[in-house]
Amino acid sequence: MTDDIRVLVIDDDFRVAGLHRDTVASVAGFAPLDPVHTLEAARQAVRVHQPDLLLVDAYLPDGDGIAFAAATDLDAFVLSAATDAATVRRAIRAGALSYLAKPFDASVLVDRLQRYARMRNVLVVEGALTQDQIDRAGSIMAGGAEPATVSRSVTEQLILDGLGDEDEASAAEIAQRIGISRATAQRHLASLATRGQVEVRLRYGTTGRPEHRYVRASGRPQ
Repeated sequence: MTDDIRVLVIDDDFRVAGLHRDTVASVAGFAPLDPVHTLEAARQAVRVHQPDLLLVDAYLPDGDGIAFAAATDLDAFVLSAATDAATVRRAIRAGALSYLAKPFDASVLVDRLQRYARMRNVLVVEGALTQDQIDRAGSIMAGGAEPATVSRSVTEQLILDGLGDEDEASAAEIAQRIGISRATAQRHLASLATRGQVEVRLRYGTTGRPEHRYVRASGRPQ
């Protein structure tokens, strides 16, 4: 899909690069490019494929992966066996959104990718961001809880904006759109439904319990 987040893995270990590519492929909404193993190949891949996110090793045979990531002005995670403080600090200064120390379990990378997608959802908005949205984006990527500065009214307005005027969606879909947890979305949707600002509809599948779907109530004050 054209809306998938394109990810370029840059690692000189062919086996490790393949594992990282496969992990990216397992996450909904992400599309891995063919891994590359040198900075020269990475430069060409960036020019040709225009990835959204780099997964780059700190040290490569032909140069410094951290410096390369900073020079590309692309979002990047650093995945490296280097755990010395100087390298980690340098990656942070270079703007790395995450630093994963090898070896790590695939689930750790999956978690970081999912956070990254949620962060992008918060930041892809029309017009200026509020401080609450900026705080939420930073908290999502850092793995923290929703910031205490985000008020109930702001969160509910984000949910209504994410739902749209005529759209119908589940709590999980709304949570993904605006970058909050499903539990938070469900809690606020229940409150909005109690006040008549959203309507709850049931969609029956072939098996199991019906799914709750939400739509903005027509003719109601927002």
